[in-house]
Order: sequence, then C-alpha cells, then structure tokens
Amino acid sequence: MHLEMLLNGIEHYGYAALFFFLWLGIVGMPIPDEVVVMSGGFVTSLGILKPLPAFVVTYLGVASGLTIGYCIGRAIGSPALNYLMKKKKMGKYIERAHTLIERYGAFSLMLSYFLPVVRHVIPYIVGSNKMSFSKYALFSYSTGLVWSLALFMTGKYFGQSIDVISHYLAQFGWISIITGGLIALFIFFAKKMRKTGKRTG
Repeated sequence: MHLEMLLNGIEHYGYAALFFFLWLGIVGMPIPDEVVVMSGGFVTSLGILKPLPAFVVTYLGVASGLTIGYCIGRAIGSPALNYLMKKKKMGKYIERAHTLIERYGAFSLMLSYFLPVVRHVIPYIVGSNKMSFSKYALFSYSTGLVWSLALFMTGKYFGQSIDVISHYLAQFGWISIITGGLIALFIFFAKKMRKTGKRTG
C-alpha cells in the first residue's frame, strides 16, 4: 500500500513528491524513509523521472528533514523531546539515541542511519545539546549522502522487490540487508559479465 501510494504521488507530482515525502518524515509520516528513497530510484528505472535530478531532489529531501530536526532541537530543546516522549513507543527510541550519543558522541549521527526512527530523534537531541551546526553537518549530511545513494541505487536495480527489502529491513536490520545486497550485486554483475563474454565470444 505504501509503495503504491508513493508511486502514484511521484507519477502525478514528480520531483516535488519525492522531496515532500522525505521532508514529512520528520513529523512522523508513517512511511519509512528507506521505502521513499528506494522508490525514487525505482521510478527512474521506469523512465518516470531522470536519475540525476531525482537523486539530487531525494538527497535534498533527506537533508531538509535532518536540518529541521536539528534546528527545532537547538531552538526549543527539552520541550521538543518532551513532546516526542508523549508519542506512543517513542520512549525506547529516545533512550537508544541518548545511549548512542553518550557512547559515540558525534559518530552517533553516522550510526543512527542504521536504526530506523532513532535517526529522526538524534538531530533533536544533538541540537538541544548545542552541538555546532558545522560539526552536525559534517557527520550527518555526509553519511546521509552515502545512505541515500545506496538505497536509491537499490531501488533503481531491484525496485520490484522494495516491499520485500523493506520488510526484511524492519525485521532483521541493516546487517542482513547489506549482506543480501552485496550478494545480489555480485549475482547481477556476474550475469552481466557472462552475457558480455558470450557476445564477444
């Protein structure tokens, strides 16, 4: 259902839909960011959008959500976290975020990308802790670029399996997805090289 809604929105509103679906993630839109980013890649394989502008818009959508979270945390601080605590099931994610920050400091911004929901919470916390924006941008935006590119390319080449990938991502986490992705890429390129070898032979 999520994928169908995303594809319909992107087909009707184009690049703007990609941006706003990701931007709305910061206020709790019930569609995982991973699915939105992969959908951006998928629609380029269908010829609905062009790959480069689609990726740029996708990354800007991710970056805008990260920026809003940081700015709200820095401007409002504790009230923003108290508001999040009142939301159902958010307490455990806030605790995980605090634990990551205590253990790894600024590197928690990079690690949080592997933890759905937590990556939305951490910008509020580091903002309220008055982390400098330059330091925040260095760790958060650079990791966000790599994260977005990986998922975008996954959607581009394996878009028909977005629902399956997102399911296993929720169930087993990023380790399984990365392992499976590497295996899938190996098989993909092995088949491509085999076809090329047959043509040249």
